[in-house]
Amino acid sequence: MKKLVMAIVGYGKSAKRYHLPYIKLRENIQVKYVCDLALSKEDLEELSKLNITGVTDLADVLADEEVAVITLCTPPKSHFSLAKTCLEAKKNVIIEKPFCETMEQTQTLIQLAKESNVHVLPYQNRRFDSDFLTLKKVIERNYIGKLIELEAHIDYYRPNTEERKGTILDGSFYGLGVHAVDQIVSLFGKPDNVYYDLRNVQNDESTVDDYYDVQLIYGALKVILKSSQVVAKLGPRYRLLGTTGIYEKYSPDQQENDLKLGIYPGEAGFGLDTPKEYGVITYKNANGDWIEKAIASETGDYGCFYDGVVEMIFHDAPSIVSEEEIRVTMEIMSGASFGY
Repeated sequence: MKKLVMAIVGYGKSAKRYHLPYIKLRENIQVKYVCDLALSKEDLEELSKLNITGVTDLADVLADEEVAVITLCTPPKSHFSLAKTCLEAKKNVIIEKPFCETMEQTQTLIQLAKESNVHVLPYQNRRFDSDFLTLKKVIERNYIGKLIELEAHIDYYRPNTEERKGTILDGSFYGLGVHAVDQIVSLFGKPDNVYYDLRNVQNDESTVDDYYDVQLIYGALKVILKSSQVVAKLGPRYRLLGTTGIYEKYSPDQQENDLKLGIYPGEAGFGLDTPKEYGVITYKNANGDWIEKAIASETGDYGCFYDGVVEMIFHDAPSIVSEEEIRVTMEIMSGASFGY
């Protein structure tokens, strides 16, 4: 079996929780290296058990001609410079969110990938959230007529009144909202207009947002993306209004919750909703009767992202996240500003 040989740069929560558990299940992918400046003795022992070589110098990875793909799981401020270095070495590059900070950086990376005849793309694993895949199914099957409004929430109750300093790159919109924006761009493309409200509602002296309310306008359809860290009682994850009905889904995708509990992909029940967590659609049928129906959740699997990478590298399949989608998402992200 032909294997895709890759490396991961950065050995923190992202690599350990959102990448390696899924890659390990795929026999056609080999993680040859993990590179991190601060690998401990325990880290090296842990990696050795996984048959992965731990290194502290990126040059070791770049010099290995076997390595075709490098995934960057490093802090956001490092994404652009590290991606540029890897692309110049003619490696395909996957970048954890956010892709980078500005449109100028985005254009530079896309152009450099073309010149090096390789791919660069963001790790938009949330396209494979169970709740999002189910929302797509509801939209594609036209259950509720013409779409009028979609409200998507990523809310928590995590009070923190400490003063936070940084740039917009360090706030909730770039940290969480980039997933929500990408999901909507993958569904509807480039919006006609975008309206932003980014704030810090817990400490007036903070310079990064902990709350966002961003509206994307697509003709008659308004998409509202919201997040707050002080929501004491959670509402719907998705609320979709149409001319003939409504769809509501309260419970979010379960993969992250299971991973935090030490339940991993491949284990029985991983990431699955129970029937009580299914979304509900209320619609008017052809007889004019109102029908309420639970919609069984699709199965989420972040590993599908890497399946797509294999197809892209070995079989010249289209990129999971197209160049146009990268540009549109980053154009929306970079148009935001912090403040009341």
